[in-house]
Parts: sequence; structure tokens; C-alpha cells
Amino acid sequence: MTLLLSRFTVGRSRLGALHRLYASKSRPPHPNSVTLERAIEILKAYDVGQPKQTVELHVQCEPEKGQPPIRGSCILPRAYRQRVRVLVFAEGEQAKEARAAGADIVGGAELVEKVRDDKVKFDKCLSTPSMLPKVARIARLLGPKGLMPTVNKGTVSENIAEIVKFAKNAQDFRADKQNIVHTGVAKIGFDTAEIVDNIRTIMNSIRANAKGSKKKFIARVDISSTRGPGIQVYDA
Repeated sequence: MTLLLSRFTVGRSRLGALHRLYASKSRPPHPNSVTLERAIEILKAYDVGQPKQTVELHVQCEPEKGQPPIRGSCILPRAYRQRVRVLVFAEGEQAKEARAAGADIVGGAELVEKVRDDKVKFDKCLSTPSMLPKVARIARLLGPKGLMPTVNKGTVSENIAEIVKFAKNAQDFRADKQNIVHTGVAKIGFDTAEIVDNIRTIMNSIRANAKGSKKKFIARVDISSTRGPGIQVYDA
């Protein structure tokens, strides 16, 4: 983890310089940066014969003081992740709707106990409003993992079928303590245009966190692959 951050984390003075660079339309791109398409071509050259290697996006953000944590979800034009296991806390008709929508694990109070005892494995967690008080009993378990359902995150809803379908296909992201978003975006074997579309879809979702911000929100963007280097891009 430390090694990864060292590749993409820059000092405050460096961020200031980058901020001034991107804020001025009259100045050329950073001399070490390339276009998104060119960066993808370079990574493809590093990963010849390895089409399943992951392309990763690293975005250094500069949120204003007091701004909410940077996080979000979006549907990628071309999905790349393996099957996501979605767990839903629901009962009665809503439980049936969740199963019909594709939820992998559905249950009520008994499921809360199974999760508490670490008897089920899942990637995403959703809940109906009526089940939330019971789910709150395991908030200390789910919260640190980023799995606690909340209304603000869109993981609690009466329309459980809708959020199940979104969760099965959505790409989630969140910034670390240095305000850097690290997320996989594609497989290197995808067409260049498909990788570009996925990256720009996530970038648009990240920029949505900047609503109301008076300064440049994105300081730097790099992409990398499993075997390739980190490459700075200026037009993502």
C-alpha cells in the first residue's frame, strides 16, 4: 500500500504547481503527461499477451475544506469486474422482489445474525428502511468495511429491486485519506475506445463531487496496469 501511494501521492508544493498548470488554459500540458489514448497504448505494450490484466485509474483530488468525502458509483459502458455478490436485508414481498432482481443473499433478522457471526460472504450490502434498525446492530462490523447501508449512499430504499439492479452493475469508488481515488476501470484486453469510455465515465462521476467547489477539483490523473508503469494523462 505504501509503495502504491508513493507512486501517485505528491507534495503540497507539487499540487500547487499542478493546480496552477491546469487552471491556465494558455499553458501547455505537463511535459511528463500524455493523452489518454497514448497512455493506454503504452500500457498495452507492457501487457502484451496478458489481456486480463487490470487497468487502474488514480485521481488526485483537491477538495475544499469541509467538503464531504469523495465517493460515488456509476455504471460503466463496458463492465469488467467478476460477478458481484449482493446481500439484501428484506422481508416479505420486498425479499421476493430482491431475489427476482438478482440479489444473491436475502433475509431478515436471521441474516443479521449470520453476518454478525461471519457466516456469509458478500461484496455489497443493501437494506429496506424497515430492516435498518435491526441492521444497525451490526453497524460496527459493516461500517469499517464500507458496507453499512445508508440512505445517503443509495443503499437503503423501499424500491429494493431498483437498487439491487444498480448494485449488481455499478462501479464504486472512494478516495483515501490523501484524497486519491484508486479504482480499476477495465481489462487491458478491451479496445482502447472502450477503456477510454470507462475512464471518462468514472471521471465524470468523480467530478460530480466537486459541485459548489470554487477551485480546480482534479489536480492530477494517472493510469496504470498490473505490470505497467503509472502514466500521467492530461485529457481524461
